[in-house]
Amino acid sequence: MPTLRTVLSIPVLLALLFTPTAPGAGSTTPAPDTVLPLLVTEGRAPAAALLARDRDGSHYRSAGHGISRADHFRAGSITKTFVATVVLQLKAERRLSLSDTVEQHLPGLLRGRGTDGRHITLRALLTHTGGLADFTRVTHGTVPLTPLQAVRIALALPPAHPGSYSYSNTDYVLLGMVVRQVTGHSYATEVRRRIIGPLSLTGTSFPGSRRSLPLPHGRDYAPDGSDVTRLDPRVAGAAGELVTTLADLDRFYAALLGGRLLPSRRLREMLNTRAAHGSYGMGIFPAKLPCGVTVWGHNGRIPGSYVRSAAAIGGRRVLTFRVNTTGITDTGLETRLLAAEFCPHTW
Repeated sequence: MPTLRTVLSIPVLLALLFTPTAPGAGSTTPAPDTVLPLLVTEGRAPAAALLARDRDGSHYRSAGHGISRADHFRAGSITKTFVATVVLQLKAERRLSLSDTVEQHLPGLLRGRGTDGRHITLRALLTHTGGLADFTRVTHGTVPLTPLQAVRIALALPPAHPGSYSYSNTDYVLLGMVVRQVTGHSYATEVRRRIIGPLSLTGTSFPGSRRSLPLPHGRDYAPDGSDVTRLDPRVAGAAGELVTTLADLDRFYAALLGGRLLPSRRLREMLNTRAAHGSYGMGIFPAKLPCGVTVWGHNGRIPGSYVRSAAAIGGRRVLTFRVNTTGITDTGLETRLLAAEFCPHTW
């Protein structure tokens, strides 16, 4: 016969069994450490690594062979966030306006098939809404070019529709040229002075035409398995030249989203996606995760390297992961990894 204690406990057990579970509670969403190896087994990358940081510190994980925590690597289009930050700093200093046209800073440069620099603003370049074709459609990111050569290739291609979002590396090559015109210094010099130095990003550099990576570094591979570690960074220029480390990218995005690099008004402008119809801000884009959380950052793809950085608003939680090849075959793994890090039930 049941004891009195057993009888009294039955309603409590029934309440526990039939009470709706809070969002995220008991979720099967895996931890980042579980998802990371899938970049190798399912994403077919030779190796993968991540470095996440929050208010309690940082943690590093790797999978496969060939990546170490201190390695330098090519960050590809993550360069765009650095360049956009410099442009917005110049705006804050009243040295340019985002409503300036390309023609005002680079007179006569943009004249081509349906393209006129008198009608393309710096804002349009920052948000990829100026309609300029992407020069890498021809070069595939493998041909070293001067900025002028990259622009000329783009002008020979059919333009996109102005005002619509169309991602183009040409936009940021032009912004690099504008930075030089406004400051008298290269975009690399300005990034070093304004971002790399103040944040002590000791592993971050702009190699120019130097094909080798700083030590330490691993090996980088094309999708066919060929070694592409040595690469002329002029294949990307201001759109993707940057060399950096996991720790430096985490520190940069934490500082940017935390308001340390831009006045609050300029940071809000950077994160405004209206011009690009929700797809892109200025050198940064949002990703809404399955749990409803939105993170901000950028990815970077260049021969032999794919990188993704993401941060929560305020910069209190940041994740950067990379693989040592040009991409991962299962792109859904990226969302799974970000969700595992940023969705509240995993905190």
